[in-house]
Amino acid sequence: MTFPAADLRLIAVDMDGTLLDGDGNVPAALWPLLDRLAARGIRFAPASGRQLATLQRSFADHLDDMVFIAENGAHVVSGADEVSSDALEPQFAASVVERVRALAAGGSDVGLVVCGKRSAYIERADAAFRAEADRYYARLDVVEDLLAVDDQILKLAVYDFTDAARAAPALEDLRATHQVVVSGHHWIDVMNAGVNKGVALERLQAALGVTRAQTAAFGDYLNDLELLDAADLSFAMANAHPDILARARHRAPSNLEYGVITTIERLLG
Repeated sequence: MTFPAADLRLIAVDMDGTLLDGDGNVPAALWPLLDRLAARGIRFAPASGRQLATLQRSFADHLDDMVFIAENGAHVVSGADEVSSDALEPQFAASVVERVRALAAGGSDVGLVVCGKRSAYIERADAAFRAEADRYYARLDVVEDLLAVDDQILKLAVYDFTDAARAAPALEDLRATHQVVVSGHHWIDVMNAGVNKGVALERLQAALGVTRAQTAAFGDYLNDLELLDAADLSFAMANAHPDILARARHRAPSNLEYGVITTIERLLG
């Protein structure tokens, strides 16, 4: 397969199911590739539901050349500069906390991560839920009461140990005013209306002076739909959700075949 020639300047890449390998690790082959991209003036942007601190930890040795789309687009950073952030109203965040508490009291095996700008917060602290939250939140505080958190809240992440589809109906009415995204098999993210990876990528493009035609994007799941729309070179991973496969202009091998890395190498020629 060949791709159209492009003056490539920005590459936005989802993490889980896209860049990361089957064990959830950044492939070792990415590190020399990042050096090649930097030498050619191409910015690399992890675009994830993970918090900024987690992404920065994963790419600690390349922070000078990195830009980040964190919290599913609610927090965008270029180097030391914040491009954008989009905080929820405290009253709305509190209502979702109460709603998830009610779900748990009703027998649902769910937990909630309140994702602030400074840290993420949980009040459910059993080992099983803590292990899931620790995977995505490098800064994570256990608090007695989520309603007492004093931070700018960027996102509310609901985890259902069975399947996110079971918790989704209880949050469905929130779609009238807010963004509700199934971001994985077990996770549902609640954010302000208009917050998504695609809007974040457009803000990043504006900040960097980069066009859609100069942008490539890779994704595999439903929270990547808008990300792919914001890039002319859009790639669905072979393991992607059917809606992603239908939306992207091109296909990349699966994350288990290091499809992001091999495709970027082909784009570089």
